[in-house]
Order: sequence, then structure tokens, then C-alpha cells
Amino acid sequence: MHIGDILQAKSSQDVVTIAPGAGVRELLASLAEHNIGALIVSADGTSLDGIVSERDVVRHLHSDGTVINNTVDAIMTSVVETCSSGDDLDGVMQTMTERRFRHIPVVDDGTLVGIISIGDVVKHKIGQLTFERDQLDHYVHQT
Repeated sequence: MHIGDILQAKSSQDVVTIAPGAGVRELLASLAEHNIGALIVSADGTSLDGIVSERDVVRHLHSDGTVINNTVDAIMTSVVETCSSGDDLDGVMQTMTERRFRHIPVVDDGTLVGIISIGDVVKHKIGQLTFERDQLDHYVHQT
């Protein structure tokens, strides 16, 4: 199973981005509007400048109470672990678990093509297990 399979199965393949110079208030509004936990930071909507999550906001709020007055580029994670559409799901899942990532951008040939959340991975794994269970159940009761 590859990351591209998960991207195709997602109900929305749109990647919500935010400009590096946008304000944190705009970031919070976008997270709430789209009911998501992270945004890709991109100056042009296709390149990857960073990622910013609810976790980034909370950490900066704790250390610097003025986080709301900052811009996204002041609180984003600029060194971002990525994967590609062709990457094996199990390898990406292991990376997400070990490095404690909840979101990982999908980049093919330098272009942002999607984002995978841990929820996407879990949903896919549950679907896969359900399918296998149903197949085994059908096989056992076939006689």
C-alpha cells in the first residue's frame, strides 16, 4: 500500500495552505473553518515553506504570550519531514509514530500534492482490516 492510495481515497484532496506572512489570527480562523489541525505554509500554494499546527500555536503561546500578534513564519516548523505518493504506507506510518507527527506533507518532484494525517492512516488501516476480516468470514462460511 502506498501513500498515493490514501490520497485518492480522501474525500477532499485539496491542500489548505497559508502564506508565511499571514497573521496567527488568520491561521486560527483557517484551522477552525476547515476543521483541521495543521496547515501547509506556502508562498505560492504549491511549494513547501513549512508546516504550522495547533501544537505550534500552543507551544509559542506557552513561551511567548504574544503569539497572536506574530506571523505564521515566526511560529511554523520550517524543516519539514515529507513523503511522496509512491512511499510505502507502513514506512510513513512508522516515521509518523516514531517522530510523533500528526501530519506529513506529500511532495512529488518538488511539488506539494497532498497532506496525510494520522487519522487518514488509521482510517485506511481500519478499512483494510475490515475488508480482510470480511473476506475470511466469507471463506469460513462458504461451505
